[in-house]
Amino acid sequence: MSEAIEVEVAGRTVTVSNPTKVFFPEHGYTKLDLVRYYVAVGDAVMRQMRDRPVMLQRFPDGVGGNSFYQKRIPKGAPDWLTTMEVRTINGTASNVLVIADLAHLVWAVNLGCIGFHSWPIRMANPDQCDELRIDLDPGPGTTFAMAQEAAAETKRLLDDSGVTGFVKTSGSRGIHVYVRLVPGHDSITVRRAAVAIARELERRRPDLLTA
Repeated sequence: MSEAIEVEVAGRTVTVSNPTKVFFPEHGYTKLDLVRYYVAVGDAVMRQMRDRPVMLQRFPDGVGGNSFYQKRIPKGAPDWLTTMEVRTINGTASNVLVIADLAHLVWAVNLGCIGFHSWPIRMANPDQCDELRIDLDPGPGTTFAMAQEAAAETKRLLDDSGVTGFVKTSGSRGIHVYVRLVPGHDSITVRRAAVAIARELERRRPDLLTA
């Protein structure tokens, strides 16, 4: 285990423990490499993630090992962290991390967080969604090429509706499509829109897609 180092980011000093720990064994990239990458692309990352609550997907032994999801902030977290309470549809409350600046993201990376699952809301307006997200998730027996074909079909549907979608890989085998929203839509309304899109995609391509 290598000695901890301190990284200056977003006006804060963040401790990175065991910086030489390998996170990506195929290429030998370490925890510190990932921290430096996020610092290098920080402006782009913050445009998407700033002020969003997140669920952390932690990989204690790098991407080659097991992972687990952590919603709640762990005990002993620094007092400068920005957090907020979120509730699932069944009413369960959790105090979760908010990516207020790049220091918050680097703090999470130090915990072994490689996957950041951000909510489609901002802290300042938690009752309104600012994105509609379509998750094209390959099921058993399907391929990534089929996910790509599903994304192309989704684009055709959005184009027909005069809507722009932004595609991203999901970090695993699927593809996400994000649609930016003007303010004024709560999560129930946005979910209904997502269900309508899924059903229309299924109607158009029953050979490829299910809702």
